[in-house]
Amino acid sequence: MLALQGKVALVTGGSRGIGAGIAERLAADGADVAITYNTAAHRADGVVAKIKDTGRRGLALAAPATDPAAVTEAVEQTVAELGQLDILINNAGIFTYGPIDELTLEQFEETLAVHVRAVFVAVQAAVKHLPESGRIISIGSNLAERVPGPGLSLYALSKSALVGFTKGLARDLGPRGITANVVHPGSTDTDMNPADGEIADAERARTALGRYGTTADVAGMVAYLASEAGRNITGTSITVDGGANA
Repeated sequence: MLALQGKVALVTGGSRGIGAGIAERLAADGADVAITYNTAAHRADGVVAKIKDTGRRGLALAAPATDPAAVTEAVEQTVAELGQLDILINNAGIFTYGPIDELTLEQFEETLAVHVRAVFVAVQAAVKHLPESGRIISIGSNLAERVPGPGLSLYALSKSALVGFTKGLARDLGPRGITANVVHPGSTDTDMNPADGEIADAERARTALGRYGTTADVAGMVAYLASEAGRNITGTSITVDGGANA
């Protein structure tokens, strides 16, 4: 039996990059998977096609992370169309970069809306449906633990907030048998941060292993935490960054 057979997962921001990799891995492990996307409907449809290729049900939902009502509705649609919700993956993200004295209040508000408020809203909507053995996994960043250069303060702030929230969730939801964890990726080869990009060599040099990670590296950890094997792990952060923060 596959590790996630009979489970239903929702992956926010699942149309590309790490989110797509997670969605496809969960489906390969037996889960039916819904994903949200912002504007790239064609990308989302492509991910759903790959989910269905595994024999699982897939669902693409337009739900910008900046829209709380849309995030809540995505949770409810997942339950309505796939019948249940066992696993919530908070993955949707943006990358805002710049010196602290040049960042705008609008950038601050958008970053926290996507990385913090949307997670809070999704969790609030999901906990009404999650069963005992439910899973909440948020995708953070190794920059929440260590900031290697300037211009990353706002991004690091927003991802650090997930750590405290997750610790609180572990206490709130532990009596119900629901776990909550954060996975912190490091430099991961995606279209947002390609392994052959302009700064890739500098990022690669910061790792202990001397290489970029792949979406499969992150998805593998998420799949482990989502499975029965991860049932005794909660309230913690796990870093998947090739030793960049070692």
